[in-house]
Amino acid sequence: MSGADAATALTFLGGVGTVTGGKFLLEHAGQRILVDCGLYQGERHWRRLNWDPPPLDPTTVAEVILTHAHLDHCGYLPRLVRDGFAGPVHCTPGTAELARIILRDSAFLQEEEAANAATYGWSRHPEPRPLYTVADAERAIALMEPCGPDRRLRLGGDGSRASVDVSLFRAGHILGATSPHVTAGDATVLFSGDLGRPVHPILKERERPPAARTVVIESTYGDRAHPDVDPAHGMMSAAIRRTVDRGGSVVVPAFAVDRTEIVLLALAEMMARGDIPDVPVWVDSPMALAALAVYQDPAHRDEVRPDVLEAIAGMRQLRAARTAEESMRLNTPGTPCIMVSASGMATGGRVVHHLRHLLPQERNLVLLTGYQAVGTRGRALLDGAGELKLAGRYVRVRAEVLQVEDFSVHADADELVAWLAELPVQPETVHVVHGEPEASRALAGRIRDELDCAVNVPRLLERVLLD
Repeated sequence: MSGADAATALTFLGGVGTVTGGKFLLEHAGQRILVDCGLYQGERHWRRLNWDPPPLDPTTVAEVILTHAHLDHCGYLPRLVRDGFAGPVHCTPGTAELARIILRDSAFLQEEEAANAATYGWSRHPEPRPLYTVADAERAIALMEPCGPDRRLRLGGDGSRASVDVSLFRAGHILGATSPHVTAGDATVLFSGDLGRPVHPILKERERPPAARTVVIESTYGDRAHPDVDPAHGMMSAAIRRTVDRGGSVVVPAFAVDRTEIVLLALAEMMARGDIPDVPVWVDSPMALAALAVYQDPAHRDEVRPDVLEAIAGMRQLRAARTAEESMRLNTPGTPCIMVSASGMATGGRVVHHLRHLLPQERNLVLLTGYQAVGTRGRALLDGAGELKLAGRYVRVRAEVLQVEDFSVHADADELVAWLAELPVQPETVHVVHGEPEASRALAGRIRDELDCAVNVPRLLERVLLD
């Protein structure tokens, strides 16, 4: 084995320069292990990378570790499988359950978008094709191997130096999310994954991982601090009241996983206090309904607080729009209602046709409840767009648009630095990923100044040594 082959190295195949597309290649003793396998989302020049040839030969990857089930961390997996990857995919049971839902939905939407583009001529290509198919997603799902309750893995070995030991520590971001701690020979590396806040409205608190010589940390909110959370959600309740008073409806683009549960909890609490009218609350997303069932599964009681799920289940007018026909009827609801519908940045899903019908009417409200990446429809609304392109045509934006910042489950800059400072031993090197360039640079500067360790904001395809 050559010196280059023997070195333990990390290559940043994605998740740099942007908040999406996480892919980190760990090489040790001839093994290649991929940590996360995410889709790019947001601006077109990033999304185009999904269609480029894979940044490595998928047949050379032995195993994949998923930090959690969000599409920007697991959504490229069917493409990797289609192009030759056939190894196991390691994750927690919660991540496996949610990833099955998310990958099937993503593949369905990929096929649907390609079919619609062919039918209506939206594409520049004469025969639009999906990035991957439902069959590709099913092959990827079949490779998932949920870890045991101790969340410890030994990869690629028989106990020799060539083996790689992985421990998955609860990250408090969404159900099943972890921060993998990897030991490969003399190298230790900790991946934050998407790191939750110290307190999550629904999940139990995140765990404190052990020290590592190298840390790879996300920076979605690396240049800002979250505002203080209003436990009564006063701004949100006031907006809902005035919308109902003028006869309008509320559409809440919400991520199907975790964000929907948190929004439902807030609505349940506001209704219980009488802060908002007791109007029908529709969950209009098959994926969100499936994810809610996962959160409510007693198998995950070690992660989920049972009292909050009881509050959601106790909502008197909670409704489920399961069919396309039920969803379409909500475009003209007749009486005020609240629709919680995916996707959270309005990049796809049923929320798109709700926006198409509800945005032109001043009486309605679009309630944005989380981060809106550059290049998404949600970001365009947040930035005050007067028109929005939906299903190939532009519609006028007359509805009220409001962002509430009470629901983020991403650690902010102060919390990211505090998480690093809490490690038992200061890392030698920190690599700052998963952020817009300004956010990553700002967090890197704070880490350098406050913790006095080597800090790097990686370039795409940059390779660094770990031992």
